[in-house]
Amino acid sequence: MKKVIFSALMLFAFIFNAQAQDDDKMNADFNKWQARFRVVTVIPSPGDNLDGLDVDLSTSYIPEIDITYFFTRNIAAELILGTTKHEVEVGNSLATTDLGHVWLLPPTLNLQYHFYAGDFKPYIGAGINYTFFYEIDEGAVAGMEYDDAFGVSFQAGLDYNLDDKWFLNLDIKKLLLSTDVNVDTGAGVLPVEVDINPLMVGIGVGRKF
Repeated sequence: MKKVIFSALMLFAFIFNAQAQDDDKMNADFNKWQARFRVVTVIPSPGDNLDGLDVDLSTSYIPEIDITYFFTRNIAAELILGTTKHEVEVGNSLATTDLGHVWLLPPTLNLQYHFYAGDFKPYIGAGINYTFFYEIDEGAVAGMEYDDAFGVSFQAGLDYNLDDKWFLNLDIKKLLLSTDVNVDTGAGVLPVEVDINPLMVGIGVGRKF
């Protein structure tokens, strides 16, 4: 009986040690750096910011680059870089006013958790954003001034491995972002808080390093 127990314990120790070595190898066998190039659709979701008047920002299509660093096999940080231009209008069903256009530069840093399912690697993330507004065109008003602003980012996506280095990517992000805008009407300055809250849907290709 003692021999049977001893043999079972030795077998258990061997299996446990082999599993631990496999886990260590799996945890060590990952690329710490990767980069993606995406084509992204940026869809703002503004609300009623001027007492019943709708602020409308146009949808934009942009290239985007991101760089990701993996702290562990599952946990990573992603820096997202891109810039986008939006036409701006305000009005209702009766009339609209052209407020020109504005460029947004919204660098975003997300903390991610990656899952593994064969060649598929879904992930979720959340982080912070700081948006710069520049190259402002005033349109039909005398002047427009946008305040740079912080925002919050939420993200979900999926990588699909083509080989050991290259992969395809589908990514969806939502930014909760608003900015204070001073509109110079010519008769005075009108302060407005504008919600932008863009939904960003991207598809692209990536490489591991």
